[in-house]
Amino acid sequence: MNIHYYNVAGHVMAVQAPEVLFARLDNCLPFEVPPSSALLTLLVEVAEEPLPQNWSEEWRQEEDGNEIVCGHAGEHPVFIFCHHGRMIGLLTTSADYRTGRLVMPRYAKLAVDNAMMITFALATACADTLLFHASVVSCHDKAYMFLGPSGTGKSTHSQLWIKHIEGSRLINDDNPVVRLQDDGRVMVYGSPWSGKTPCYLQTNCPLCAIVWLKQAPHNRISRLHPIDAYAALLSSISGKRWDRRVADGLHHSVNRLLSLLPVHQLECLPDAEAAQICYENGE
Repeated sequence: MNIHYYNVAGHVMAVQAPEVLFARLDNCLPFEVPPSSALLTLLVEVAEEPLPQNWSEEWRQEEDGNEIVCGHAGEHPVFIFCHHGRMIGLLTTSADYRTGRLVMPRYAKLAVDNAMMITFALATACADTLLFHASVVSCHDKAYMFLGPSGTGKSTHSQLWIKHIEGSRLINDDNPVVRLQDDGRVMVYGSPWSGKTPCYLQTNCPLCAIVWLKQAPHNRISRLHPIDAYAALLSSISGKRWDRRVADGLHHSVNRLLSLLPVHQLECLPDAEAAQICYENGE
C-alpha cells in the first residue's frame, strides 16, 4: 500500500491504496502534492466485503445507471456505490468524515472518485468550503458560476462563453469548489471531479457572480430575491442535510456567500446573446 496526497482547494487529502490503482487516477494528477499534513485520509482496498450488520438506509440517488446509497451502521456513516444494479464499492467513514475506508470487489474508478468526492464535501462542510454541482468559466481574471437542475444547460452555457466571449476558459464543468476567505474574498477552484467533461485544473479565480439558469423562449437576466437565491445555492451543493453538523456548516457558508456575492437568474436560449447578456449584467 502506498499513500498519495492531493491538494483540492487548499485542503489536503491522503489516499492509501495499492500503487496500481493510482496509475488510473489521471484526473487527480494535477492535484498531487508532496507528503504533508492531511485534513482527511481515505484507505482503498480491493477485497470482498459484506454489508455491515445493523445497517440502515437513509437516502439514495440514481443517475445514468449509477447509484449512491447513504446510511449508517452504529455511529459510522456508510455509502454504497452501484453501477447498473451491481455494487462496486462500500465506503465507511468516521463520524466527522475525515477518515474513510473504501472496499471494492474489483477496481472501479467510479467508486474511488465517488468516495474521494463524498469525503471531501462532508469533511470540509464546516470549513467555509462548498462543493457545487455547477459549471464555471473564468474571463479576464473573474469567474462566473452557472447553476441549475441537470439538463438545464450549464455545460452548454459555459461553451457559449468560450465560443463567443473573448478570454473565456472553462475551470470545471460539474464539481467546482468555492471557498470563503477570511478577508471576504470568494474563490472558486478546479477539482478532480468534472462530470463527463475532462477538465481537471489545479487553478483558482475570484468568483464574480453566480447565475441560476432557466430555459426560456427569450434571454433575460434579473437579481434573485435572497430567499430564492438561498434555495438555489443550497440545492446545488453536495452535503448530507440531515446531518446537523454538516447542515449547520452549509447554512453558515451559504448565508455568508449571499452577503458577499449577487445571485442572478438567467432565463435564456442556448445562443450567443444569452452569453453576452450574462457577461454584461452578471456582476
